[in-house]
Amino acid sequence: MDFHDPDMLALLEGARDADLDALPFGVIAVRRTDGTVARYNVWEARFANLDRSWVLGRDFFNEVGLCMNNVMVAQRFRDLGDLDETLDYVLTFRMKPKRVRLRLLQGADSPLSWILVTRI
Repeated sequence: MDFHDPDMLALLEGARDADLDALPFGVIAVRRTDGTVARYNVWEARFANLDRSWVLGRDFFNEVGLCMNNVMVAQRFRDLGDLDETLDYVLTFRMKPKRVRLRLLQGADSPLSWILVTRI
């Protein structure tokens, strides 16, 4: 899988945890029903310096990724059914500011919203 793969949503939804852990970028899957983290790969855990066991099951936008709880990220997931957008972003929560590129993915009928994170 490549960060810019046009079929990324289907690939993510069919991936095993080991597949996600092998990726050279961060992967976060958030349940649309309650906003809790369902999937969190090794790259993201290391980059964010957060233990996966602590992150899984927590409210992503209110406990884990507070710096993404805004109109640029969280609101896009709420406003749009189908979503595939890439944006440059600065992560600031629990770390010195880090410039990243985010890819926001969501299918109208999918139970998960996906956030991909790579360094720029």
